[in-house]
Amino acid sequence: MTKTIRFIFLFFNLFLGSLYAQLPKTDPLYNTIMSKDSLLFSVGFNTCNVKQTEALLSDNLEFYHDKGGFSDKKKFITDFKNGLCKSPSDYRSRRVLDHESTQIFPLYQNGKLYAAIQNGSHFFYEKEGASIEKLVGEAKFTNLWLLENGEWKLTRSLSFDHHAKESMDIKTVFDNDQQIENWLKENKIPTLGLGIIESGELKQVKVFGNSKENIPAPYNTYFNVASLTKPVTAMVALRLISLGKWKLDEPLDKYWIDPDISNDPKHKKLTTRIILSHQTGFPNWRWMNTDKKLNFQFEPGTKYQYSGEGFEYLRKALEAKFKKSLEQLAQELIFQPYKMYDTGYIWDQHIDEQRFAVGYNEKGISYPTEKNKTPNAADDLHTTIEDYGSFMVNVMKGKGLTSDVFREMIQKQIKTKENKYFGLGFEIYDLGNENYALSHGGADQGTRCIAFMLPKSGKGLLIFTNVDDGYKVYEKLVLHYLGKEGKKIVDIENSK
Repeated sequence: MTKTIRFIFLFFNLFLGSLYAQLPKTDPLYNTIMSKDSLLFSVGFNTCNVKQTEALLSDNLEFYHDKGGFSDKKKFITDFKNGLCKSPSDYRSRRVLDHESTQIFPLYQNGKLYAAIQNGSHFFYEKEGASIEKLVGEAKFTNLWLLENGEWKLTRSLSFDHHAKESMDIKTVFDNDQQIENWLKENKIPTLGLGIIESGELKQVKVFGNSKENIPAPYNTYFNVASLTKPVTAMVALRLISLGKWKLDEPLDKYWIDPDISNDPKHKKLTTRIILSHQTGFPNWRWMNTDKKLNFQFEPGTKYQYSGEGFEYLRKALEAKFKKSLEQLAQELIFQPYKMYDTGYIWDQHIDEQRFAVGYNEKGISYPTEKNKTPNAADDLHTTIEDYGSFMVNVMKGKGLTSDVFREMIQKQIKTKENKYFGLGFEIYDLGNENYALSHGGADQGTRCIAFMLPKSGKGLLIFTNVDDGYKVYEKLVLHYLGKEGKKIVDIENSK
């Protein structure tokens, strides 16, 4: 082989290899680096947590700034303490990553991963004294993360193309992180995840507190969202109906009959509509019965009774027809199309357990983590604020649903209390003047979560907590972020 041919061969190998170098968001390394970025900036830089910031920096750090020049680790930390964080009550700077701009590339030596390059853009906000926080700048960056004794450390950082950027009077919804942190400590909330939707887009993702004892929670913290699993399962079924592969009112006994009720003719009345609107007549869970068996407590379709068993019944019917697990169906129909790369019904080798928010009781004692190996259609979905926020945005827009199916979803199938109903998979708050909110909550040991969507205004709110009494922070957050519509929701919820 001539030198020219060898050179061409080498060139094309390098070129073709580079086409596949950038990591997808589904890659575990991508999420690891994004988690480290969050810990460095959201937890460290933004809150002037010097210890947290210093822990993620290599002793060999080289920082290059197009305005401030070169810094090693010692100078960087000194400037951080005596500059940006000299008087946090008088001046605060906050960095926000542009997630869409982020690119991550792995680096290998002899087939072994040793580093990763992170490229992207970020925004900077400033707040002086009691004034409103303002967007003031934007810049690009390149970070080199190096594996040092098994730990990822920021070793080289280039921050460049800094330029001014005006906020255009856009009100930032998280204008006082420290106040929220203090409020959470007062209420003994270990971890709080917030997602704010405005104009039909997920505008803010924020996670406060620790995912585990003394481990700060990154922005992509995993939460067990309990019954917020049910709307995802509902959307799987509604997507299949929209595709003409499933029927809303077809009896399910064609695909599945539970052995416990096989001799009860009422099973012939079970349909997807009846299950998604909680009119099956089933108990919430069969183990609540004395004999631990499934039974009908009233005629299906005659009244409301919340039931996880109904959703599990639907899962078994879907899996029987399509010969796929609910996890597989959800990946194809929901998770991939909606870009929910950190969401799943099952716990597998791709889960980074360091990112999981451990659940606690009211006394601060942790619960064992549920690690399902088979999907549960009603419970134990693990997801992030960003992923479930994406889900909510897509639901509000009816992505993947026909107009007829979307109308069925938001139709008041059955009344549960004054101005409150169940649709298909979601609760419906009647806010008056043809305005409405879609909602669902989740409650298990060590988790209290809730989601609100207002399709007419394009607003939404997502609240995740990891403690038994996390619900006590709901009302203030709903009132603050959803305004007048939030007040109507609270009034409906507090009514008899």
